[in-house]
Amino acid sequence: MKLFVWDFHGVLEKDNEKAVVEITNKVLRQVGYQKKLTLKECHQFYGLRWFEYFEHLLPKQSHKEHLQLQKLCVETQIVNPETISKHIKANDYVEEVLGKIQQNGHLNVLITNTGPESIKTFLEAVGLLQYFSREMVLSADNYKGRRQKSKKQVLKKYLQGKIFKKIIIVGDSSDDISMAEVIPHSVSYLYAHPWKKFRQAKADYKINDLREILREV
Repeated sequence: MKLFVWDFHGVLEKDNEKAVVEITNKVLRQVGYQKKLTLKECHQFYGLRWFEYFEHLLPKQSHKEHLQLQKLCVETQIVNPETISKHIKANDYVEEVLGKIQQNGHLNVLITNTGPESIKTFLEAVGLLQYFSREMVLSADNYKGRRQKSKKQVLKKYLQGKIFKKIIIVGDSSDDISMAEVIPHSVSYLYAHPWKKFRQAKADYKINDLREILREV
């Protein structure tokens, strides 16, 4: 059996940046800031934790303020799920790829920085919850402040006592790709949407089409 390790944002979904812009600017207005997040900036920051967006947008404000703004954004996102659902979509070919992985007896696991209270909402919004059982959705939950644990640490803990023929890592950042560094029999795929540049990461493959993962099935 093979294990396919997925990142969520920027890989399994598309267009969530538009929701991030809407929620961020709504919170900035509510608090009284005139600064706005543009879609171009959101594409640039995408993959960072939300408080890191505010570090760029409001560099003179304190880390405590950045965290408070992040908290307000997460709360707004939770109580207004329609803001997410009207923008976010499953990425191209993702259901075909996840389905074939399952049909061939392999496992999909999701490792994300998004908090556990939010990731289920995201999976439901894009119709992918059926491909990931509860125990296969793992959160590094790095939205509470400075990084406490890496995705690499989360994966290593999950793998304790388990044996897989091969592990395939699919992500869009160096944090995702770094999971392959300490895992024997692993291969890494750095993904970018066709309209985006690849981020800096030492991956085995760089792809713009998720169907290329099917070579591993």
